[in-house]
Amino acid sequence: MTIRVIPRLDIKGPNLVKGIHLEGLRVLGRPEDFAAFYYEAGADELLYMDVVASLYQRNSLFDMVTKTAKEIYIPLTVGGGLRTIDDIREMLRSGADKIALNTAALKRPELIKEAAQRFGSSTIVVSIEAISKSDGTYEAYTNYGRDWTGVDAVAWAIQAAELGAGELLVTSIDAEGTGKGYDLELTRRIAEAVPIPVIACGGAGSIKDICDVISQGKADAVSAASIFHYDCFARFQYEEPHPSNEGNTEFLSKNRISTRLAGITVQQVKQGMTDRNIACRPV
Repeated sequence: MTIRVIPRLDIKGPNLVKGIHLEGLRVLGRPEDFAAFYYEAGADELLYMDVVASLYQRNSLFDMVTKTAKEIYIPLTVGGGLRTIDDIREMLRSGADKIALNTAALKRPELIKEAAQRFGSSTIVVSIEAISKSDGTYEAYTNYGRDWTGVDAVAWAIQAAELGAGELLVTSIDAEGTGKGYDLELTRRIAEAVPIPVIACGGAGSIKDICDVISQGKADAVSAASIFHYDCFARFQYEEPHPSNEGNTEFLSKNRISTRLAGITVQQVKQGMTDRNIACRPV
């Protein structure tokens, strides 16, 4: 088995955004620019997440997905605000290869089974956003980390797999955006509890972090945002006006203020994995 490297693009309106703990979102630019760069750089898949879709009960990425699918020939997973079989069908017709479900699935778990039966398990990814509790357990959250559920994240992962999910996207809200490493315990507990692939997300700050979540966290794939975005961001020369005035554009307007996270390329990640005898797809 080869480990997949999947850049994650969180999208608000027309903008690529990034925050810490899924909060404080700063605008980085046009998602399509970043997606094209990652495709050329050798990413295995891409992940598009509409960060306000569940809040507003709609996904606004249909046109963006259609455009991306025409220009980029690697699998594209899309999530956020997809609540019904019709929503899923429309997004797949727009060009998505897989669908990520979180809020709607927790509200009505039967949606996972219905979607898997209709479109195939390989098409359905269940996204689990989790926060650690003082007793050592993890709680699943919905609505881009805004709403607590009282549901144990590991138990929910097992149920999602039994209902027909083809993969799990496991995001640690505690670690997300910090660059301090993945939550290895969360990832390992879920990976050991389910028979389907687990994509680790949240916290990557170095190549070592990525290799650790594979070797120690038992992840089958790795998703990352900040470490890829800030390297990619430095290569773009956005001119006024900014891609959009919607959202926090201070980072753009201050002409690339420094970030505490060093940028890393997809190629560097794959070379680091290869150096550690972790099988990955060649660039």
